[in-house]
Amino acid sequence: MKKIEAIIKPFKLDDVREALADINVTGMTVTEVKGFGRQKGHTELYRGAEYMVDFLPKVKLEIVVADDQVERCVEAIMKTAQTGRIGDGKIFVFDVERVVRIRTGEEDEDAI
Repeated sequence: MKKIEAIIKPFKLDDVREALADINVTGMTVTEVKGFGRQKGHTELYRGAEYMVDFLPKVKLEIVVADDQVERCVEAIMKTAQTGRIGDGKIFVFDVERVVRIRTGEEDEDAI
């Protein structure tokens, strides 16, 4: 099993969720986050003064899938979240040692 974490632009969330649903990925955790990479923020005007905004709003998706679903899942996120502009985000893939569904006690792939 693998955990996929994707940091994407907030307005792409619905499109990514639909693309994942199309390949039968049904569960995910979504968190509103702030951060920066190469994009390094931007400047905004407020009441005539210019301010540097260092941390940009993003959305973090966390998805746990079986090993055979990883490539399809990563491809779906990449195709859907990509705008071709800086700040599109990143995808991280981690090994998952164990999963337990609290309600039933099911473990590993039965629990996801």
